[in-house]
Amino acid sequence: MKISLNWLTDYVDVAAVGVGELAEMFTRIGLCCEGVIETDADVVFDLEVTSNRPDCLGYIGVAREAAAALQLELKLPDLSAVPTASPPAAELTDVQVLAPELCPRYTARVIRGVKVGPSPRWLIDRLEAVGLRGVNNVVDATNYVLLECSQPLHAFDLDLLAERRIVVRRGLPGETIVSIDGARCELTDQVCVIADAEKAVAIGGIMGGLESEINEKTVNILIESARFDPLATRKAARAMSLMTESSYRFERGVDPVGVDSASLRACGLILQLGGGELAEGVATSSPTDDFIEQFFYDDDDKYGRLHYTIDFEGRYTEYEYDTFGRVEIKYYYADST
Repeated sequence: MKISLNWLTDYVDVAAVGVGELAEMFTRIGLCCEGVIETDADVVFDLEVTSNRPDCLGYIGVAREAAAALQLELKLPDLSAVPTASPPAAELTDVQVLAPELCPRYTARVIRGVKVGPSPRWLIDRLEAVGLRGVNNVVDATNYVLLECSQPLHAFDLDLLAERRIVVRRGLPGETIVSIDGARCELTDQVCVIADAEKAVAIGGIMGGLESEINEKTVNILIESARFDPLATRKAARAMSLMTESSYRFERGVDPVGVDSASLRACGLILQLGGGELAEGVATSSPTDDFIEQFFYDDDDKYGRLHYTIDFEGRYTEYEYDTFGRVEIKYYYADST
């Protein structure tokens, strides 16, 4: 995982920390720094992220670890100011999930009236610093959020989807799709397929299709944010020899809570870069993940901080790094009064 220092400082202020000290800190907390590239404009750290830390395949995850290790504040993007308009997304597109074992959660947001064009220089610079090329403002926004939140997204031209419908299903016998890189791929019943009312339009968790991709004539877009089964994604990607930034993350598991927030973040960026109106809410046939639980406590300030877990008995467990890089674990209990 390549981490741009300029980009990282959006989430945690490490300006006063030396490059060597940061490299040592990353290694100490389990993100082995395998190299540092310094230029006049930026510093890029090459971090090894182990398979059990998919949260650190995004800038926010890395920033969270750095904030804990250095006792600094973590700054997250403000999603409260993203404007929405009627009608709701569920009236503009229809989502059916026929293979929930391959895709436990699928959501779609809709933006109408967007103007597709080149991305601003700051966005292209950030993508290029970590090895991605700029495509257009819509695609670049989804790639930006993939790297920021470790949540892959995909943008469809809504008007190129038959009946403006999304159907998540298994591949059909003899079915093929031309991917966005121009390759024709055979789809089997072991592959999660994103289809419209007539045909396959994407390979779930791996790559989009050429026929529905964003182009210079696109006006209305559908933003996919989903959670695909890790094992099924891994098998499909290897069977088709399609290892992508998206499949790499879905194979390791994405944060269920991040599915909604990442798509809202991407939509906010697209509105900023290309205008348009974001429809209210999401279209989905799976409104929540089964295992997400909510906890309510009187002391919101105390229990609203990061770096903790709360078990079913109300025990509050806080994790911090000491000066030697070891994790200190502190236990507290919620006030029962």
